[in-house]
Amino acid sequence: MTSAKTLLASTVALATMSLAAHAADCPIKVGVLHSLSGTMAISETTLKDTVLMLVDEQNAKGGVLGCELEAVVVDPASDWPLFAEKARELLSVHEVDVIFGNWTSVSRKSVLPVIEELNGLLFYPVQYEGEESSKNVFYTGAAPNQQAIPATDYFLDELGVEKFALLGTDYVYPRTTNNILESYLQSKGIAEEDIFVNYTPFGHSDWSKIVADVVALGADGKKVGVISTINGDANIGFYKELAAAGISADDIPVVAFSVGEEELSGLDTSNLVGHLAAWNYFQSAESEANEAFVAKWKDVMGEDRVTNDPMEAHYIGFNMWLQAVEAAGTTDVDAVRTAMYGQEFPNLTGGMAKMLPNHHLAKPVLIGEILEDGQFDIISQTSEVAGDAWTDFLPESAVLMSDWEKLGCGMYNTETESCVQIKSNY
Repeated sequence: MTSAKTLLASTVALATMSLAAHAADCPIKVGVLHSLSGTMAISETTLKDTVLMLVDEQNAKGGVLGCELEAVVVDPASDWPLFAEKARELLSVHEVDVIFGNWTSVSRKSVLPVIEELNGLLFYPVQYEGEESSKNVFYTGAAPNQQAIPATDYFLDELGVEKFALLGTDYVYPRTTNNILESYLQSKGIAEEDIFVNYTPFGHSDWSKIVADVVALGADGKKVGVISTINGDANIGFYKELAAAGISADDIPVVAFSVGEEELSGLDTSNLVGHLAAWNYFQSAESEANEAFVAKWKDVMGEDRVTNDPMEAHYIGFNMWLQAVEAAGTTDVDAVRTAMYGQEFPNLTGGMAKMLPNHHLAKPVLIGEILEDGQFDIISQTSEVAGDAWTDFLPESAVLMSDWEKLGCGMYNTETESCVQIKSNY
C-alpha cells in the first residue's frame, strides 16, 4: 500500500516536472551557426559536430527543465552576410533559445546587430581580437591577453626573437590583433622598422614572395619570428611554402593562433615540426576530464577525429549555459544571461573555467610545439588568466572596461565614469 509520504513525494515530483516543462517550451532549441562549406568549413564543421554530440549527451541525461534539446543546424557557407541571414532565420523562424556559432570575427560582426535586435544569445568559441562587448554574446574563446600577448612574450623571453613578421588574413581579427601587437612590441623596445605586417585574402595560395620577404627581414642576422593570424585553408599553402624555402622552426619559428589539431589533421606535418601554436587547450593535455572527452569524441566520430581548442570552448560554454538555464528555471535570454555570471565549470586542462561579468572566461594559456603526428607537445602553460574585453595596449581602449553584472555596461569609461553604448554598425 502506498504511504502518504510516498504519495506526497510523487505529487511534488510531478508538480516540479510540470513547472519545469512550462518554464520552457519543449523541445528547447539549440541553434548551430557554423560554416559547413566554403573556405572555413575545414575548421567549423568540427564545431557543428561538437554541439551535436553535446546535445545528444545531454538528452541521454534527460535533457534540461524536463525538456529534450533539439539542435537546429544551418550552413552560412563561409559567406559573411549570410551569417546574419541565418542568425535571423534561427531566431525568427526556428525560434531557437540559444546559438552556438561563428568562427571568424567578420562573421560575428555580421551577426551582432541581428542578435542584439532580436535579443538572442550567442556563445562564440574562437580566439578573437577583443575590442567588443555585447550583452547578447558570451565570448568563450581567448581575448588577446589570453593568447596573442602571452605568445609574443614567449617569443621575446624564451626564443630571443628580435624582429617580427605579423602575417594575417585580411579581416578584422588579424588587423585589430596586429594593431595591438604592434603597440605592445614597441612598448617592449622593438623598433617599428623591425615589425613586418602583411595581409592576404581568404584562401590565398601564392606565398612565395611573402615568405621571401620574411626571410629577408633577417638578413642582418637578427632572430626573426612569425606571428600568424592566417585563417582557414590558406594555412596549408603558407606552411608548404616555408618548407619549400627550406625554412625550419629553428630558423624562423612560427606561432599560429588559428592552427590546431583539426587544421593539421591529414597534412604531412614533417616540415612543420617545431613550429608553435598558442591556445587555451590541446588534445594532448593530461587530465581525467580531457581523457574522457577525447575518448567520447572518438567513440562518436571515429578514431581518426581529433579535438581542438574551440571545441573545448563550446564544451565549456554549452555546460555553463545548461547550468544557467537550470539556475534560472527558464530559457528566457535575460534570465539566463543573469544566471551566467560566476558560473564555473571544469575545463579540460585540469583547472576551472569561470564566467566573468565582462562575458569572458578565465582560462589558462598554453603554448604547444607541433609534433610529427599532428599533435602538440605542451611546452608552456599558465594558470587561469581573466579575459579582457578591452586591451591595455591601445590608448582608446585602455580606459574602458566591461561589466554587465553590476554596471550593465560593455563600454564603461573609467576616466569619465560613464557608460558609452555604441550600436553595432556592421
